[in-house]
Amino acid sequence: MTSSLSVVHILRVNHAGEYGAICIYRGQISVARFFSAGCVGALTEMLAHERTHFQTFGGILVERGVRPCHALPLWAFGGWVIGIATALLGTRSIWVCTTAIERTVSAHLAHQVEFLRASDYDVLAAVQTIQLDEESHEQYASRNGGEATGPYVLLSWVIAGATSFAIWLSTKL
Repeated sequence: MTSSLSVVHILRVNHAGEYGAICIYRGQISVARFFSAGCVGALTEMLAHERTHFQTFGGILVERGVRPCHALPLWAFGGWVIGIATALLGTRSIWVCTTAIERTVSAHLAHQVEFLRASDYDVLAAVQTIQLDEESHEQYASRNGGEATGPYVLLSWVIAGATSFAIWLSTKL
């Protein structure tokens, strides 16, 4: 992690990321119910997890008097675009998207855990709690066709790159 890593940055990035995840799942569900109905149950459960994570980080932000990330509208727009686009591409694209995002997020959370062990046990506990859900989302997606092969490699690469960029941007705003 960069030297600019701080508990405030972690809170803002995670809160914004959870908001983006909510928008992705809502976008996917809105399309999948017509074209990939078999995904809707799992997506709805994952959406519920992301809403809980968003509330967790939102509560900590309020409790500590920290403003949310200024990039929340970008996370919302990007989330909807990714969610709708991947759902329009079909079931496999939905799971490739989930796998790519969750792998990127898991690596990011691992860095946060290392930093937080020495600085903030309350935020550490929150991060570790969401880590379990994010890992389970990745595992489910991977088992259901989310491993990128062939043309899906490009989709995975674009989504992972967009996720990394959004994380970086959120530390600046």
